[in-house]
Amino acid sequence: MRDESVHLDIAPAGPATERPISIAIVAMGGQGGGVLTDWIVLLAEKQGWIAQSTSVPGVAQRTGATIYYVETMPPLDGRKPILSLMPTGGDVDVVIASEYMEAGRSILRGIVTPDRTTLIASDHRAFAVTEKIAPGDGIADDGAVLDAMKVAAKRTISFDMNELAVRNGSVISSAMFGALAASGMLPFAKDAFIEVIRSGGKGVEASVRTFEAAYARALAGEDGAAPAEPVALAPAASDSLPAGVASLPEAVREMAAKGWNKVVDFQDAAYGREYLDLVERVARLDQELGGGRHEYALTVNAAKYVANAMAYDDVIRVADLKTRAGRRARIEADLGVKGGQVLQTTEFMHPRAEEVVGLLPDGLARSIMAKPKLFDWIDRRVNKGRRIATYSLGSFLMLYAVGGLRGMRRRSYRHKLEVAHRDAWLEAALDAARRHYALGVEILKCRRLVKGYSDTHARGLSKFDRTMAGIRMISDRKDADQWARRLREAALRDPSGEALDGLVQTVSGFAEA
Repeated sequence: MRDESVHLDIAPAGPATERPISIAIVAMGGQGGGVLTDWIVLLAEKQGWIAQSTSVPGVAQRTGATIYYVETMPPLDGRKPILSLMPTGGDVDVVIASEYMEAGRSILRGIVTPDRTTLIASDHRAFAVTEKIAPGDGIADDGAVLDAMKVAAKRTISFDMNELAVRNGSVISSAMFGALAASGMLPFAKDAFIEVIRSGGKGVEASVRTFEAAYARALAGEDGAAPAEPVALAPAASDSLPAGVASLPEAVREMAAKGWNKVVDFQDAAYGREYLDLVERVARLDQELGGGRHEYALTVNAAKYVANAMAYDDVIRVADLKTRAGRRARIEADLGVKGGQVLQTTEFMHPRAEEVVGLLPDGLARSIMAKPKLFDWIDRRVNKGRRIATYSLGSFLMLYAVGGLRGMRRRSYRHKLEVAHRDAWLEAALDAARRHYALGVEILKCRRLVKGYSDTHARGLSKFDRTMAGIRMISDRKDADQWARRLREAALRDPSGEALDGLVQTVSGFAEA
């Protein structure tokens, strides 16, 4: 057998005396992570350095960010370095996060370390899908991220880069580039960064403005934060309120004013009067029960949740909200749409037969629902899901026409169902409050479980019914309010409902005992 191995005459590279500067960027789709990466590579190459970038895409719909990774260093004696393709824990010089929770995820991945890493992060939030679909308040606690940043990074530069970019008419990538320049982690002059931006040719002036503002803000440090501007209430929130609001206990008036505006916006002033009648009824009982000792918690919660119950999400409301001028203006502002640019949005409409039939007058809807074959045929027709281009003429007119049906809403089958459910819930809360004030308050708060429309509404209603069934089992206990709170919180925390079902079984054991 012959030895056919190949022997290459290559001199050893010698000891590792130089290392590249490594930069990891975590950004969601549409935030310019790729643009920022290209800018960094171009910046390094213009200075005669060698640079390499890679990226690993995340999952769409805000369940994961793309990780971009850049390594760069000057050539050594004319030889090009071999650069890494992915960040390694303990070996990353700069981590740039486009959103607060992405900074936290970078810390969990181990690429932010206290002996080496400068962490540059925007402290605004873009909520994840899991946060948005939670039945209750699913927003993650960003305080844990703040605490982790203080100990996990060698140095932190953090401020609201998204707000700064929007204010200057650009996108967050320009602000992150400015913060990177101010950090001094790349040994290049500020003008070299700006030159790279100007070579892009699109939105240059806005990008440069944003870069300059972020550069100055990063250099200013923690003391450079601009004070938040107070948010003024719209005139409608105070100028058109009925006298009934002023007659309520002072602790209730603010919530009642918000509820009035919400209900009137949903339907009309007569519907608002109906809302105030219900709140005033609760307030009278609250007075009798000595509600002042409890800061009128019964009436405050009634003012909040009765308004939510009355302004339920039906097809009419969904169509109305999608065709309002304010919605388009908000989208244009969020996207930074300029004059001459075309904006189009697509709605994915997925109503069930219940939503469509529910629009009909009570008698007609009941007759249809009494015919299973007809009802199933309607369900098959409407439950396929349709993509509707909101601002095309035909689609817009269709949505606008549906949104204009509010005049017939109070005669509809869906409205009669909502009123019956609302009244039964409110009566249960007031009856409980007469015996156990805190329990009545907890029952009012159970209305949080009912929200949305279509399948979301059906799931919430099912959880509400199971929670109320559990509360009825323990309503005579002295600690009934605490068990009611546990039931409600279990329903809110667990989308599958398994935790709620387990707790209902527990309280059923109390009832049997």
